Amino acid sequence: MKSQSAGIGFFGLAAMVVGTMIGGGAFNLPGAMAQGAGVGSVLIGWTITGIGMVMLAFVFQFLANTRPELEGGIYAYAKEGFGKFVGFNSGWGYWMSAWIGTVANITLIFSTLSYFFPIFSAEHRTFRLLMSAVVIWGLFWIISRGMREAALLNIVTTIAKLVPIFLFIVLILFAFRIDTFQIDFWGQSGFSWSQVFPQVKSTMLVTLWAFVGIEGAVVLSSRARHKRDVGRATVIGLVGTLVIYMMISILSFGVMTQEQLAALSEPSMAYVLEAVVGPVGATIINIGLLVSLSGALLGWTILATEISYVASRDGVFPKLFNRLNRNETPVSALFITQAFTQLVTIIALFSEQTYLVLSSIAGIAALVPYLFSALFGWKEARRTGTRPMLVMSGIATVYAAWLLYASGVEYMLIAMILYAPGVFVFMLAEREQGRPYLSRLQYMIAVVILLAATYGVYGLWTATISL
Repeated sequence: MKSQSAGIGFFGLAAMVVGTMIGGGAFNLPGAMAQGAGVGSVLIGWTITGIGMVMLAFVFQFLANTRPELEGGIYAYAKEGFGKFVGFNSGWGYWMSAWIGTVANITLIFSTLSYFFPIFSAEHRTFRLLMSAVVIWGLFWIISRGMREAALLNIVTTIAKLVPIFLFIVLILFAFRIDTFQIDFWGQSGFSWSQVFPQVKSTMLVTLWAFVGIEGAVVLSSRARHKRDVGRATVIGLVGTLVIYMMISILSFGVMTQEQLAALSEPSMAYVLEAVVGPVGATIINIGLLVSLSGALLGWTILATEISYVASRDGVFPKLFNRLNRNETPVSALFITQAFTQLVTIIALFSEQTYLVLSSIAGIAALVPYLFSALFGWKEARRTGTRPMLVMSGIATVYAAWLLYASGVEYMLIAMILYAPGVFVFMLAEREQGRPYLSRLQYMIAVVILLAATYGVYGLWTATISL
């Protein structure tokens, strides 16, 4: 590992938090939110999300400051608090979430490019496949030249993506009409809790994916120049991103009705601005989206590589992930990550899975690490007698559990299909450490995962579960 002076500074860590959160999801918020909720329910959803995510950010800050030796963030917190197998599953789930999210962003890049170049449209699948290989293995080349250098490049893309977003917010503020904002405020059926609750619930998956990346700084904690910067970057990055998200989604209801927003194509933010300033608005946002997605692809690939490398270094992932090149980049973990990204990209391009479906699956896969991080924060707060953090971590835990509930059984079963192969990967890592058998508790957890995955596969096969 490089010296601290050569590590990633505060701005690099903050850019990793903001850059990975603000990917394609931000540019699709107006339409995605409106598909299942009126503006009143969206406001409630953002309030819940804001409280829950801010509490989670404070948990990450607390753990980064009190347990700086736990490198790798959410994987290490789960392992320290609840055992090696739980730690493995947190790392495995996060690793999968990162590269599935990369696939989602690649599909959105192609959808956006088709606005300018029809050859990127869905019917040109072979061309899309070739371009996906260029993107995926181009990222491999960039990151293999050094993790710190890649993080510095991420700062540039993060700044660049914020410019069109701020322009959108300013123009929408001028175009905002209160009478449009009030149309169907609680949805077309009016206000009743039986109507509002499902709408609020529908916003949860959208907001979840929008904030996946909050842990970016803690995942890179082993490469931080100063450990104290990890927590500060997490909280500041989260609060800034939350304000941006709320303004994008809520102000759009003052330009178009819920019905109009819900009918917009991806990226819906482009068509909202097009309604305000004409085609030039869509062009500006689509260019901004391409820059944003490029940065998000870089950030997510860095995080996926780092989490698998740190887990392998600790003997939780197989040794195959543990080789560094001369630039101190975990090149074997990077190669495996990109190979899986390429495989799933091929499947996605030929099965026509949309950005929203892929991002929802990625978000669900990240829920387990979030839940165990919040629970570990509660354990640490109790151990250290930090009462304010006991409350904050308790709220973060309830919020993470709520997200699991709001995601629905179908998506949880699909997530278990992704977790199931991890059981055998963990057994391989254990065998490498001279422990060929699972403990009784590990065996019980493994059985639950495999049974849930089996039921999920059966549901997909019989069409009782659909993506």
